[in-house]
Amino acid sequence: MLRHVVFFKLKNPTPEVLQETKNVLLGMKGKIPEILDIEVGIDVVRSERSYDVALITTFESLEAMNAYQVNPVHVEVGKYIAGVRESAFAVDFEV
Repeated sequence: MLRHVVFFKLKNPTPEVLQETKNVLLGMKGKIPEILDIEVGIDVVRSERSYDVALITTFESLEAMNAYQVNPVHVEVGKYIAGVRESAFAVDFEV
């Protein structure tokens, strides 16, 4: 199993943009077969070191995650994210 964790810092983290970003990310659920589990959270602490949104997805393998990366649904989500994010960091690890 592989866990894919991504943190996003948004350009304009208004409540509306935060919620829309969460909804867009969660919209992948059930549309990309390689995703075994998906969670999206909006940061509640809002400290200087905080990121705004966290995406946590689980895959059967690295190959499954690679297939997810090029899935047309994920590609469209990536276009949305590119328009709203300031920066992003990811960690991928085996569980």
